[in-house]
Amino acid sequence: MHTIREVSAGGVMHRPQHGHFEVALIRVRKRWRLPKGHLEKGEKLEEAALREVREETGLEGKLVKKLGEIRYWYRTKGKAGEPVRIDKKVHCYLFRYLKGEVHGHDYEVDEARWFPIERAIEELAFASERKMMRKAFSILTGGISGENALTVGPPSRRKPVA
Repeated sequence: MHTIREVSAGGVMHRPQHGHFEVALIRVRKRWRLPKGHLEKGEKLEEAALREVREETGLEGKLVKKLGEIRYWYRTKGKAGEPVRIDKKVHCYLFRYLKGEVHGHDYEVDEARWFPIERAIEELAFASERKMMRKAFSILTGGISGENALTVGPPSRRKPVA
């Protein structure tokens, strides 16, 4: 079986909201996912990630840091109908929301929506994406777990959630 290697980029768009963090997810074919997509010719990974997140969520953001990579395999049919194995690597980044509205997403997406980050972890369809979301959660909360993780700001300025 022929193998094709694909590279995509995308990630987690976040914003503080009422003492918590919210993140934008997309729904495609009844599954909640992270926004991501293929690189265009000559495009850098970070540029592709920003563009794909903007196209699929309607949101613009600023790069915070790289979260990591997701790698998976799947099978599909090639141009002549022959079976093809896809070796896919997705570069994931954390973005801070700047502007835009989730209803501004493109036609490839059924819906884009803001979720509290804790709920987003539960809603994501794929374990690898849940892992990236947990990593984003850890970065945003300074690695704190439990009740103190549900606050916004650096540890020295954290306010308990009411």
